[in-house]
Amino acid sequence: MPDRAEGGKASAAESDAVEMHVAPSRDDLSEADQARVERVTRPTADFSKAEKFEAMSGGAGTSIASVNQDSFSQFSANITFAEEESFKLGNALFRKLWVSSPSSTQASDGLGPLYNARACQSCHLKDGRGRPPEGAADATSMFLRLARAPKTEAERQTIAAHTVLNFPDPVYGAQLQDSAVPGLVAEGRMKISYTETSVTLSGGETAFLRKPHYSVEQPGYGALDATTTLSPRVTQAMTGLGLVEAIHPADILGHADEDDSDGDGISGRPALVRDPTTGELTLGRFGWKAQSASVRQQSAEALATDIGISSPGAPRSHGDCTEAQTACMALADGVQPRLGDTEAPDPVLDLIGFYSQNLAVPARRRASLEETLAGKKIFYEAGCISCHVPKFVTRRDAGNKAHAFQLIWPYSDFLLHDMGEGLADGQQVGVASGREWRTPPLWGIGLTETVSGHTFFLHDGRARNLTEAILWHGGEAAGARDRFAALEKAERQALITFLESL
Repeated sequence: MPDRAEGGKASAAESDAVEMHVAPSRDDLSEADQARVERVTRPTADFSKAEKFEAMSGGAGTSIASVNQDSFSQFSANITFAEEESFKLGNALFRKLWVSSPSSTQASDGLGPLYNARACQSCHLKDGRGRPPEGAADATSMFLRLARAPKTEAERQTIAAHTVLNFPDPVYGAQLQDSAVPGLVAEGRMKISYTETSVTLSGGETAFLRKPHYSVEQPGYGALDATTTLSPRVTQAMTGLGLVEAIHPADILGHADEDDSDGDGISGRPALVRDPTTGELTLGRFGWKAQSASVRQQSAEALATDIGISSPGAPRSHGDCTEAQTACMALADGVQPRLGDTEAPDPVLDLIGFYSQNLAVPARRRASLEETLAGKKIFYEAGCISCHVPKFVTRRDAGNKAHAFQLIWPYSDFLLHDMGEGLADGQQVGVASGREWRTPPLWGIGLTETVSGHTFFLHDGRARNLTEAILWHGGEAAGARDRFAALEKAERQALITFLESL
């Protein structure tokens, strides 16, 4: 990486590290271990064979279970026997169907009143990747985020201070809920239409890209605000989240290059968010725009916004209902004082978080095959690893021993990148602009069809296969995309074979 301190001027990433009280280098390692980690995580230049431990994408926690529809639902192989019980309890809560209030099942009521799903599992089916509605499929694993840009200097300052991420629709809130409890009107339904364009690849092969267009049908509470933007999001695979959380912030910040000081056209930058509990500035690493810093907070926000269930991490008993939705706010919630002051009090949130943190990354397949290695070489040489960083070693002092000091292969830098106008949603989320997205991890991507029954990719599932996903890359990734398009057909297939092995 380039010398960020050249000329005595600190980079934005270094300044952020100071504000976040993050050491500029690993503060959990001895000098000898630091050198070892740097050596082990250095990108390889030898593509004649698989690297040592490369097949174990999630370190010692990697699942080596048989490949099937449950490949994303295995617990980390290195958790303790006692922790297996917590994982299974968390799994049960992840699958739990919530009901509307009041109900005789008092530990299960509080749904909505407006919601997108009744259970976490409904959106994250088999803990896998969501999809856009196609044919008879519903939109349970895809939703529309609603927000507008700041209008005043005061609003701009609240975003700059990381006090808020953006400003929701004044009536519909932060997300379009397409379901409601009995007696209440749902907010509306997402409508998608596509226009198709063709792209000519080297050798004369043609690929077709479909550009989606979004609108809201049957709005239940009048028109959305004229300044509200619609940002579609499919749910992401759940594997390896605890390992991502255990990456030392200094290692992520070390890949940031906001001013493109090395001139490679890549200028990833960290997503900074306020910890809602401590108020401290911290590094976002979860969600399509890296808007959440922890698995616990990501889980809490999903419970509140998607299902309408309050928890200690997001104590909103009426979910995403706004003050303008008076009928929604007047309905009973599911808070049971004898159980706690939220509908999903601890240990419910803790158990869901533990389950989410310990879903194992599946082992690589065919990592040593000649075509896979050839595709890996092309992936590296095309510049894909500038954003899809192959490997990290997690921190020694991770909160869970199972996540500590593990060599992992997520293929992500967990930074924000400008992906061009083609993928832009026009919606600012914290420091992320309407053109920026967090680099999604690639581990497990080759099992998408096996687990989820489809091959839709990108934040809104517009890509119907991996080739289309690559060709949609723009902005900072335009160079890598163009190099892919210029490859011979056999080389392109080798690169896809490599991705399918992850």
